[in-house]
Order: sequence, then structure tokens, then C-alpha cells
Amino acid sequence: MPPGNEYAADQLKTQGNTHFKNGEYEAAETCYSQAIQKNSKNPLLFTNRANARLKLEKWQEVIDDCIRSIELLKENMKAFFYLAQAQIAINHPNEALSSALMAYELCTRSAQQTSNAATISALVLKCKKAKWDIRERDRIRRRHDLLADLEVKLEDAYKKEIFEIDEKVAKGDMGTVESQEEKSEIKQDWEKKVGDLRTAFALSDPEHLQKREVPDYLVDGITFEIMHDPVVTKNGRSYERATIIEHLKRSPTDPLTREPLTITELRPNIALKEACTEFMEANSGWVYDW
Repeated sequence: MPPGNEYAADQLKTQGNTHFKNGEYEAAETCYSQAIQKNSKNPLLFTNRANARLKLEKWQEVIDDCIRSIELLKENMKAFFYLAQAQIAINHPNEALSSALMAYELCTRSAQQTSNAATISALVLKCKKAKWDIRERDRIRRRHDLLADLEVKLEDAYKKEIFEIDEKVAKGDMGTVESQEEKSEIKQDWEKKVGDLRTAFALSDPEHLQKREVPDYLVDGITFEIMHDPVVTKNGRSYERATIIEHLKRSPTDPLTREPLTITELRPNIALKEACTEFMEANSGWVYDW
């Protein structure tokens, strides 16, 4: 590649970064695209454009950029992180969970990252819950054919409205910002209707139709499983004892905050342990599948 192209790509990347910081995501996307035309071998340009496209809710384009970036750089934390967000947005929780877990693994293995682990951990938990929610939805639907039929109709109506908005954007009849606002309102309305519908059916058959959930505070931030013997760090964050001790043997730092931490600073979290035990006993029929 001619040296001039690399320099031009860097200049365009800088311009794109400025637009991104100013919230001008379409302009940022354009600059990053032009930079890629100059230097298509730089994986960071693809992750930059993917981030701009995340803001624009161009989910498939985000996925394409992330895959291309990963092809150029295998251990690519940002690409897996953005990829997971796009995959969860298009309701592919299995793929999203795999991508988020890879981002989390790369983050915790890196000595340079200082602030990303907690954010990625939250995304992993979100993906895991989304995967569980689909299983729950299917379980509840199997219990009641009428509920399944009504949910499908609500979902079809929601998808139709989203498709109509995308068509307006493609024709130039609606701007990106306006379309995002309308999509957000439509999604909130759809989720509320589905929630109200499930609540109504759950009240009629609480034993089988009540949604089963695991509270976030019971979940270990390293393994993402329900804790059995939680300990608390000096800054108030709790982990499963065996998991955090194993981590501290390799690295004397909090895995999520990266603050210095030693095994001697861990203390039993008695109240949380009681809550975990009570939850496990009350939900033993299904909780091991979570």
C-alpha cells in the first residue's frame, strides 16, 4: 500500500473520531468508510465504523464490519463487543452470548484494559438473560396455545411497523434520528403489550405461566452462574469464593475494576449467601438449567 494512502486513512480516521465525539454518527461513518477505502487492512477502522453504525442501529452492517475486523485481527476485543451488541439487537442471543463471552475473555486476559471489564460483564449477563427469556417464552407458549397465537400476532404487527419505517428511510421520507425515535416508541409499546398479555395469562395459571427469572445480584460476575458461597471485596463487589480465589492466584486485581486485591481482603457475604441458598431451594425444579 502506498504510504500516502496510509496517511490519508489516518487523517480520515481522525476526522471520523471528531464527528463521533460530537454525536455526528452519519458523518463519522462516512469518514471511516473513506478511510477503509484508503487502507482496508487496518482492523481498527472497521471497529470504528462498527461503533458508529451501532449508534445508527445498522445492525447487519455492524456485524459485517466486526467479522471483517476479526478476520484481520483474531484477538479483537472491541470487535467481539460490538458484534455481541448487534447480535442481541436482532434477537440472536446464542450468537451474542458467544461473542460477549469472547470479548470478556480477551478483556480479562489483557493487562492494558482498565475500565471495559464491568461493561462487558454486564453485556454477557444481558445476553445470557435474553437467551433464557427465549427459552421461557417458548416454555410458556407451549403451555398455552392461545397465548402463543396472540404473541405471534403482536410480534408480526411490531415487525410490520418497523419494516414500514425502514422503507420510509430508504425512500428519503424520514430521517435517521426520527426513525430511531419512532422505532424506540414502537418497541416499548410492543414490549408493554406482550408484558401485559403474559401477566394476564400468568394470573390465570400462576404455577406454569409465571416468568422465571434469576436476580442479577445472585449472579457471579466471572462465571455468570448463581453463587453458592459469595465473598465481598473491599469495594463492595461480590464474587463466588472459588472463582475469585482462582483468579487472584493468577492476578492480584479485581477482575472487573482492576483495582489491587488480595485473597486476605475477601470477606464472607453472609446475607447474600443466605439469599442465594433461599433462591436455589425455592426454585430447585428449574434453576440448574439457567
